[in-house]
Amino acid sequence: MKSFVPSTKVLVVTGIVVAMMAFPALAQEHGSGANPAHKDKTLWDLFEATGIVGYLMVLTFTVGLGLLIENMVSLRKDKLGPPALVDELETLVEENNLEEALALCQSDGSYLANVTAGGLVMKEAGYEEMVRGLEQVSAQETFKLNQKISYLSLIGNIGPLLGLLGTVTGMISSFQEIEKIAAPTPAQLSKGVYESLVNTTMGLFTGIVFLTAYFLLKNKVTNMSLTLNLMAVEILKKAHVR
Repeated sequence: MKSFVPSTKVLVVTGIVVAMMAFPALAQEHGSGANPAHKDKTLWDLFEATGIVGYLMVLTFTVGLGLLIENMVSLRKDKLGPPALVDELETLVEENNLEEALALCQSDGSYLANVTAGGLVMKEAGYEEMVRGLEQVSAQETFKLNQKISYLSLIGNIGPLLGLLGTVTGMISSFQEIEKIAAPTPAQLSKGVYESLVNTTMGLFTGIVFLTAYFLLKNKVTNMSLTLNLMAVEILKKAHVR
């Protein structure tokens, strides 16, 4: 059964749709009892209220987006196990040219090449040792891939924490107004309230986007590593029977 892994276009479109649904909601100020003469705040007005934490949030989101795009480009089956490499390895193995097959794997550097090389270096010790060598290299390569995408999890956890920081700084700002003015109006307290709520919203949005992306990519790494390991085992079987 083929596992469902969303493409780059699907995730990008989904992110745009979510943003279109989430951010306009921030700008809604009219409601029952609202002053009809009051002008709705723009998204930029709301963002300006976030202070330095808001800029840190944007920086965090930008870094996370760059990591997400880079991972989605690099974590593809044709990158980790190039079809041309598979064809060439199968040809060399069928010709019983295992030394050249090993040299090809060592020069390629892809996931499939590395795990296949881990098996081929043990060709003199028998098939069981070849598979054991493949498994050891596979564990190392899978760890590297998971370590690479783990930064998305870090970004996804930092976002809500920054949002919480913005909530606290907004509350401090509001309490400072209360301390300075005996009877502050809602308008005088609104900046601190906006700082709290907008930062919280941005932090939650960042967490949702990047934690979701992390778990999707983690599943993708698991599925691809299993598929490529099985391909490498088939190549080792052909090498063994030769």
